Amino acid sequence: GRACLSRTEPRARDGRSGEEEEEEEGCYQLYPGHIPTSPLQKALLAAGSAFMALYDPYRHDMVAVLGETTGCLALPNLRDKMKHHPEGYRILQERPRIRLSTLDMARLQALPDGTLGREYVRFLEDNKVSPDTRMPPKFVDDEELAYVIQRYREVHDLMHTLLGMPTNMLGEVVVKWFEAVQTGLPMCILGAAFGPVRLSARKLQLLATELVPWAIRSGRNANCILNVYYEERWEQPVESLREEIGIFPPP
Repeated sequence: GRACLSRTEPRARDGRSGEEEEEEEGCYQLYPGHIPTSPLQKALLAAGSAFMALYDPYRHDMVAVLGETTGCLALPNLRDKMKHHPEGYRILQERPRIRLSTLDMARLQALPDGTLGREYVRFLEDNKVSPDTRMPPKFVDDEELAYVIQRYREVHDLMHTLLGMPTNMLGEVVVKWFEAVQTGLPMCILGAAFGPVRLSARKLQLLATELVPWAIRSGRNANCILNVYYEERWEQPVESLREEIGIFPPP
């Protein structure tokens, strides 16, 4: 591969500006970190990342690449849902981020038990995860769609919180079923379909009889999860937010 300069960083060579060269070659960054790729390159990346993600579901980097290279239909649909919803449209305009640098952890820890903020921090602490581990997008060839998939990644832990699911394989599969129905992302569908192969017979029975039917019903009934400005809901009780979104109480 060849590194491409950003259009905002032209470089002179042979009497021409870097911007002129990039426009001729059709290769430039749409946002920081963007890696332009052809359809063939995306297909190869998708195949390779799918294989690795199935081999090791905890390879979050491969899961991220798979989501970016296969979301060409689902991401525009999610963006349209956000654009046609007042709260979702405001999120698209303001581009909030859920990171340690944007969270007041002390304030969230001081919130009453049962509130979204307190339960979210409890989830991070109990499962030893951080919002900063979410990879920035690289292979999405649209700056606005890149933010959509970034937002999806950053609210993923909030889905665990609202659904009451841990980060073990069983919990991840349940969340993926919910997200597959909600988003239509092939990455989520693949995880929901093939994730259970690593579960024990007892967990498979629990998944098939109780958890998957509940996750599917909740996914169909719920409003788009990207249309919630979670940063403004930290003090709202989790049960109240579940009811507002349309998520049924966990079994």
